Amino acid sequence: MSKCVLFIDGENFLHKIEEALIQKGLAKDKIDLSLMDFDKLFNQPLKGLGLQRKIFYVAKLHLHPDTKEKSEELIKFQRKLRNNLIKHGCEFIISGNVRAQTVGKKTVFREKGVDVRIAVDLVSLSCDKKLSTAILCSSDSDLQPAIKEIRQRHTEVVYLGFENSPNKGLTFTTNRTILLRNSEIVDAYSKEK
Repeated sequence: MSKCVLFIDGENFLHKIEEALIQKGLAKDKIDLSLMDFDKLFNQPLKGLGLQRKIFYVAKLHLHPDTKEKSEELIKFQRKLRNNLIKHGCEFIISGNVRAQTVGKKTVFREKGVDVRIAVDLVSLSCDKKLSTAILCSSDSDLQPAIKEIRQRHTEVVYLGFENSPNKGLTFTTNRTILLRNSEIVDAYSKEK
């Protein structure tokens, strides 16, 4: 029975990690987040919480005719990332889809469904009494109703955010906040390079 679970909003998480690495001087085109040492990144900040599961959520990628080369590159990256996450003991859940939308003359891709899956998992695990502490690594304020619901069911919720841009709404909605420092991110990234 999993009592302390880390829920990671993959797209959001990767974007924040990349931001921190760029802020520390790494060139965006040289960053390969599929090489991140996730154990090193999470072990120290989450020490003492008794973490039993780590779940990484992403949306399904599809080949898009307008961006075939980029789509293939992203799908290849997602596979490499998945393998690294599994190596570090994470569950990799594909939920929802990345959808193309035309905005003016430009094709824009938006992720849909990941936050809903995280919310459902939070509530269902809490209701089934399989969750005593939820550690939420997301900056999506849409998760606040699910957080409020599971807190009413006596599930502790820890917001795992980023020092350079913590989400104030999640900070106030959760029981407590832990912020990943840029130096910890760089350290966890450098080890694998």
